[in-house]
Amino acid sequence: MGSPDRILSAAENIFARFGYRRASMGQIAEEAGLTRQALYHHYASKEALFRAVVEQLHECAYEAEAASGLDQEQTGGGLADILAAQIGARFRYLLECVAESPQAEELLSEHQLQTRDLYQSFIEHNADLRAETIDRVCAKQGLVLQNGMTSRDLARCIQIAMRGFNDLRLNTDVLRELDRIVRLLVAGAIAPAAPQSRTKRRSR
Repeated sequence: MGSPDRILSAAENIFARFGYRRASMGQIAEEAGLTRQALYHHYASKEALFRAVVEQLHECAYEAEAASGLDQEQTGGGLADILAAQIGARFRYLLECVAESPQAEELLSEHQLQTRDLYQSFIEHNADLRAETIDRVCAKQGLVLQNGMTSRDLARCIQIAMRGFNDLRLNTDVLRELDRIVRLLVAGAIAPAAPQSRTKRRSR
């Protein structure tokens, strides 16, 4: 594992063990097998390193989300199955990363305080993934969105529904409820495409 990956892994371990406030660059350097000077060569501050950890966490969650949705799509799942798989995989990944940390509440608070701009960009990135998925699956499965709704509109509705669940205090029951909400939204938004009528030319 190269220095950047080793540093991020060490930082994630130290933040999970001690929380953001009690964690120090010295602890992270020791965990990574580096000197403090070497660590500061890569990251100018604890804030910058925390930001990098959060960014990597969300990127990995995005990859898990995309892979799970693709797996469901390749096995012939419906649109609701695919979107529910994406979202479930994202939350499960985030939960597994902090499940053993006694500092989860503090880390969530610091995440919201320090990386709000990153979080907004992650939301947009995930919305793009869902909108692209909706367009692709609707075209493949002969579905249309109803009442003038676009794929981006449906992706936004799902994101709004997720806001109430978007923290690290989730459990299996709550994830099951989120799955149900996603399926209800999709069921109300889509319909089979109307068959195209063929017009026959009248022979003269």
